[in-house]
Amino acid sequence: MATPALLVEDLSVEFRTRGGVVKALERVNFHVAKGETVAVVGESGSGKSVTAYAVMGILDPAARVTSGRAVLGALDLLQADRHTLAGLRGREIAMIFQNPRTALNPIRRVGDQIADVLLRHANVTPNAAPKTAIALLESVGITDPARRAKAYPFELSGGMCQRVMIAIALAARPSLLIADEPTTGLDVTTQAVIMDIIADRAARTGMATIFITHDLGLAAERADRIVVMHAGHVVEAQPKAALFATPRHPYTAALIAATPGSTSRLADLRTIAGGLPDLRAADLPACRYAARCPRRLALCAQPLPALDAAQKTALACHNPLPVERAA
Repeated sequence: MATPALLVEDLSVEFRTRGGVVKALERVNFHVAKGETVAVVGESGSGKSVTAYAVMGILDPAARVTSGRAVLGALDLLQADRHTLAGLRGREIAMIFQNPRTALNPIRRVGDQIADVLLRHANVTPNAAPKTAIALLESVGITDPARRAKAYPFELSGGMCQRVMIAIALAARPSLLIADEPTTGLDVTTQAVIMDIIADRAARTGMATIFITHDLGLAAERADRIVVMHAGHVVEAQPKAALFATPRHPYTAALIAATPGSTSRLADLRTIAGGLPDLRAADLPACRYAARCPRRLALCAQPLPALDAAQKTALACHNPLPVERAA
């Protein structure tokens, strides 16, 4: 396999809280290739955003990476010092946050915020930065960009703020973009525009994209490959078509079954039984889906099969769905 844009191996993260130690991630393994879009899916609390924050080096102070590595090019981001990470963020690796209104600086004009990135990471001169910022706003579909560049975030709609976030993230042409629920709270038309902008830039520059979402329909439409997470574990990874045609992990199959279709009726909607385990528990099972799983065996108490982060397909299950019956 060619060298991936990002390789995450055996990543484990815990949070120290008053209620105990939360084992948020355990031995997370996956990769994203240059020019590839990988969707990371799963329920709330599965560890999708924590994984992204660990890679970016922006975890909460209460968090601690206990094992693993995240290799971008030849650099392990988890071992890099703060100065090195600060130089990489925005230039080689960028992130679109879930809530653009809280991610943007409320007391700086949006054009100035884009110019800040250009001056720090894109070798743009102070004289050229304002014009380049306006051009970036235009490139993400903002009308009257010269006027909008002078606006503060509270003066813009949610969709416009998200486009500003994309302009900031793409300003220095990063090799890897992490988009954390980039379409949350947006109408369907604006969602499509946002995803088109990201896909267009990836196609033109070979940028790798990690797309975090709850929406399996959106993942099916936009991703090349899908990584499924449950309670801090990667349970399955497959190319998009294979995952939807033959999901192997029972949790993946349950997620797909619970996704409503365009013609679904209320009576057709399905849920996944049970809930996520308490990640503070000292006796967490080897398979954190076991208590909810209809295919549970005594063998499921044993350690899960090891995953290879470099492989396109991965499965952490002792009793997966057979290929011929998985659909």
